[in-house]
Amino acid sequence: MRIKADFDLCKGHANCMGETPEVFEVDDKGYLNILQEEPPEELREKVELAVKHCPTGALSLEG
Repeated sequence: MRIKADFDLCKGHANCMGETPEVFEVDDKGYLNILQEEPPEELREKVELAVKHCPTGALSLEG
């Protein structure tokens, strides 16, 4: 699985970080950092929730 982010859509709500802090980080200025672009399969369910709960639809998964 590979995480894709549209940084133009991301508004720094940090829902993804709340769901999966080991994969996503939003800094003090509201910028998204993807800590693991290809997270391990055991995190799939949490990453899928993070993608689902992104209010702007900035996140997606491949694979």
